[in-house]
Amino acid sequence: MEIERKYLVNRESWEQIRHKAVKTSIRQGYLSTDPGRTIRIRISGDKAWLTIKGATRGISRSEFEYEIPLDEGLQLMEMVKTPLVEKNRYVIDYNNFTWEVDEFFGDNEGLLIAEVELESESDQPELPDWIGEEVTPDRRYSNLNLALNPYQKWPV
Repeated sequence: MEIERKYLVNRESWEQIRHKAVKTSIRQGYLSTDPGRTIRIRISGDKAWLTIKGATRGISRSEFEYEIPLDEGLQLMEMVKTPLVEKNRYVIDYNNFTWEVDEFFGDNEGLLIAEVELESESDQPELPDWIGEEVTPDRRYSNLNLALNPYQKWPV
């Protein structure tokens, strides 16, 4: 079960502490775009993962993730029909919670989102000063939507 909250990030505050985070580059695409059961392929470095996610209920959803051989991941990536989501992910711990900050590129350039995974829906992590507005309920910020309806194409 995946339980997480999403927030916009205050870029100016984040830039001051970004160097403390561990950075990885990620490319991902979707083999199934049904919101009730998405299937995603993700490649980061020399590793690949196949992820299946169920429908979101509140801030929770079922998630099954499997590391697969890189060559299979590359072959599956060729089957992706959606535009790829490309981003740098920064991982940083803050007050006993692990935060992932995604800096998007390409058609999602300019978007900076933080996610925090929780043990239960009632968890209330203390928010770092670089956290902005919560966007958990706004499905526009899901990675699937960012593949299908990129940030750069949103009305201003």
